[in-house]
Amino acid sequence: MIANREDELEGTDMGATPEQHGREAQADSDGVVVRGAVGDDLAGVVSVGHRTWRATYEPIAGPEYVAMGLAKWWTSDVVSRSIRKGHTLVAEKDGEVIGVATFGAQDDDLVLWKLYVLPGHHGQGTGSRLMAAVVARAREDGHRRITLSHLEGNEQAARFYARHGFVVTHREEGGSGLPASVWMARDLDPGHSDPDGASA
Repeated sequence: MIANREDELEGTDMGATPEQHGREAQADSDGVVVRGAVGDDLAGVVSVGHRTWRATYEPIAGPEYVAMGLAKWWTSDVVSRSIRKGHTLVAEKDGEVIGVATFGAQDDDLVLWKLYVLPGHHGQGTGSRLMAAVVARAREDGHRRITLSHLEGNEQAARFYARHGFVVTHREEGGSGLPASVWMARDLDPGHSDPDGASA
């Protein structure tokens, strides 16, 4: 759902380990657990990336963009680095990783680089639960705003983020015939809860 630039954050360390955020691991009534990713989740996280990127981006940007994105942002090296830094959350059901959120600090903001849920689990609230966990982490770490981007034409992502309180801030041209990135932001008011009723 999101254009990824997490390689820009390679040197950024938010200071938390996945174990420190294990308290997020509580199963909902549907058996889905949202928690900090650990090393054993590597293959599952990479699998979510490969399975969702083709379905999401081939119709919007074509197979070359998908191949480039998978090679740049969904390799074992990139994913394991994010997991080690405590920048990855997973949604797990029956031992399978079915959703992923990846984030990092940039200036005073928390940037949500990736939020993906396997297509067979859309519409069940998994994306919303991942988003709520990201918002909780942002608040816990003292961020006042979350930013993200998605490719223009990804209407499912645009609707999902709007339902979660994000507003468009600007567009960034893609170049070389690629769609533009649409940047969105959500200010975090410490006294208010997350918008509810949204699901992905």
